Amino acid sequence: MNFIDNIKETIKSNDRKTIILTEGEDLRVVEAIEKVLDYCNIIVIGKLIKDIPGVKVIDPREYIDSFSKELYELRKHKGITPEDAKELLINNNMYFACMLLLNNIGDGIVSGASHPSMDTIRPALELIRAKNKLVSSFFLMDVNNKLYLFSDPALNINPNSEELAWIGIESSYTYKKLTNKDSITAFLSYSSLGSGKGESVDKVKEAVNIARNIDPSLILDGELQVDAAINKTVSSIKAPNSRVNGEANVLIFPDINSGNIGYKLVKEFANAKCYGPILQGLNKPVNDLSRGSNSDEIVGTILLTCLQAL
Repeated sequence: MNFIDNIKETIKSNDRKTIILTEGEDLRVVEAIEKVLDYCNIIVIGKLIKDIPGVKVIDPREYIDSFSKELYELRKHKGITPEDAKELLINNNMYFACMLLLNNIGDGIVSGASHPSMDTIRPALELIRAKNKLVSSFFLMDVNNKLYLFSDPALNINPNSEELAWIGIESSYTYKKLTNKDSITAFLSYSSLGSGKGESVDKVKEAVNIARNIDPSLILDGELQVDAAINKTVSSIKAPNSRVNGEANVLIFPDINSGNIGYKLVKEFANAKCYGPILQGLNKPVNDLSRGSNSDEIVGTILLTCLQAL
């Protein structure tokens, strides 16, 4: 049984969740909807290009009066007017989706198949908001049926040491929740435990120290080069005393450049299945899609969103 099959079994054994989708005119999204209806309910905002029994399609104008007042109250401190609120809800499916979620009309949101990441992330940060220190993103990478979590490839551009520590902590918890396996977390660098010098290396070292102090129970180490993090033979040479021991399943990248490049290299060269970017640290699950996603990857993201909502 593979990872997605395990998720399906978990979802079916719990209360059925409702996921909100914002892009019913995208054929890949439509194909994904048809594949997930045995596992969750689906709400589509605006239009759905194909009639699918059991799928609820909502016109934002049905809720415009109550939601525009609520959105105005939430964002008036940022200068939004009542007219701005109405316009956002009618013309921006993601803002409307967030209002549905805030009003418990749905359990999670998946968006971004045909929009840039920030079109999904910005409304979520503004309205759903963070529950902890930091909101970050990750991809789950299925490489020959071995699962890795890569963070943060889509949200935090150049996190400082404290931010990087929280990304590592949240990612460790997330891996455990989503896979029911213990996380082994490597903070990545071009250096392995002092082999290289530089400001970036120092940042990663400090992040590891902070993360260890916050939760000493986690298995984590760094700074580590990626081969020392995931290859036991290389680890025995480059980092023989590392707690990770070449068995990392959570990889924390030092900045968005390395994270974004890293996951795309693995996806292209290893033909890995790639789910995300998934957001962690929000009050309710909201997840972005890569614009390069295929329908199966969208299915995976919808199912992961159901799992986060449990």
